[in-house]
Amino acid sequence: MVMRTYDGSAGDVDYAGIGAGYSSYRRPDERIARAIALALGDAREVLNVGAGTGSYENPGHTITAVEPSLAMRAQRPAQLATAIDAVAEDLPFADGQFDASMALFSVHQWSDAEAGLREMRRVTRGPVAVLTCDPTLVRDFWLYDYAPDVLDTEARRYPRLNTLAEALGGTVTVEPVPIPLDCTDGFNEAYYGRPEMLLDPAARQACSAWSFIGDQARQEFDTSLRRALGSGAWDEAFGPLRHRPTYNGSLVLLRATP
Repeated sequence: MVMRTYDGSAGDVDYAGIGAGYSSYRRPDERIARAIALALGDAREVLNVGAGTGSYENPGHTITAVEPSLAMRAQRPAQLATAIDAVAEDLPFADGQFDASMALFSVHQWSDAEAGLREMRRVTRGPVAVLTCDPTLVRDFWLYDYAPDVLDTEARRYPRLNTLAEALGGTVTVEPVPIPLDCTDGFNEAYYGRPEMLLDPAARQACSAWSFIGDQARQEFDTSLRRALGSGAWDEAFGPLRHRPTYNGSLVLLRATP
């Protein structure tokens, strides 16, 4: 049986507590959207698991959305399909019901990622696309110098790519997804060249890993980054990132076909 930890939650994250401004800071980026669309191919009926507020749902597809968090379902725009209250590990659909399916920034929040992906494979005739982060690369980001607990949390929560590939089965490709400098989807690495953005508590709140550290740790991060920016130490160490058009970090897109 799949258990939920509390009302308004998804997996190990309480989106009733942290999700209020999610749609303002986690807006779909058109360049990442193109990579996802390419992975889905010419599919028409698409399942979105862990759909959240509907980022990257293409109006050219007929979308069925699954989202267990009430707080996230409530933020979905009116023009999008109403999300079904269900979990990845127990999808209420028939075998092979969908042309394609996707899970975007969500597998690390499932109680059992392998079971959830096997369910996605069961209900999908064609490609399954999974946008996630490679946990072996998460700590390579400059943020680790200022908030190691946050990236340790991310590295712990993201399943290993070989684990995901084995659960999906079939033929699986893994492609790095370049992150643009002006990325509109505000996950941590999206601010690789805009460190000041991570001084905004609302921007941090939109990335769930920050909810796993305490107020004191967040304050210490804020103080240390402000000091480094004010003294020029951050720019001395990482300044060229401010002008790098794209950044190859831990973001990857898995595409599995039967």
